[in-house]
Amino acid sequence: MAMPTTPSFRLDGRRALVTGASSGIGQACAIALGDAGAHVVAAARRADKLAETVAEIETRGGSAEAHAFDQTNLSTMADTFRDRGPFDVVLNSAGLARHGPSLDTQPEDYDAVMNVNLRSAYFLSLGAAKAMIAQGKGGSIIHISSQMAHVGGPERAVYCAAKHGMEGMCKAMAIEWGSHKIRINTICPTFILTDFTRKAFEDPDRRAWIEGMIKLGRPGEVEDIMGAAVYLASDASALVTGTSMLIDGGWTAE
Repeated sequence: MAMPTTPSFRLDGRRALVTGASSGIGQACAIALGDAGAHVVAAARRADKLAETVAEIETRGGSAEAHAFDQTNLSTMADTFRDRGPFDVVLNSAGLARHGPSLDTQPEDYDAVMNVNLRSAYFLSLGAAKAMIAQGKGGSIIHISSQMAHVGGPERAVYCAAKHGMEGMCKAMAIEWGSHKIRINTICPTFILTDFTRKAFEDPDRRAWIEGMIKLGRPGEVEDIMGAAVYLASDASALVTGTSMLIDGGWTAE
């Protein structure tokens, strides 16, 4: 009997669209996919920051291009799949938070968070899946979700609602699209040290609460997410769909 062969984590010859790639987790994931051999289309609204992402990937010997992109504009999204594709991997890291007491939630805050975190993620998934089906060879769709998709948190009712919705969305899509060899999963980080979370860490009481909830005793770094992105994009996760990878330092273990 032949001995098993470890599936490859390499992405050579594959094209990856990474949204939210101008900073933080999205930028780190774009670099990780580039390091693994994918040609990366780094997309976000801030074109100047995208240039930094592309330059870093190319400095490491990878291949990348920048694409100024408003994910909430469905027409622009459709143009991206038509003009920049096809993509074997689509990783969505675009996100928005407007935290505050739930009793103070304003409709405009609710709509803004849902528009970016759930509505745009939904239609990005549809665009990715339709293009993959047209290719006839499947692919991997990855959403950066949150540990808050699995628990609640103070002053995060709207954010939790969007991220819990994302988890249900991905499960349903995984059921529908599995026959097309399309995999769709989420990565659910704890608090990661980025510009996005800087305000929380500047508050001593909030930082103490965060570090007290993370059983490994430290907040996350973007490097903690990079391996998960490569895994879910690669053949190493060929039987993984409709689930979430919690990278939360044990936050949700209770």
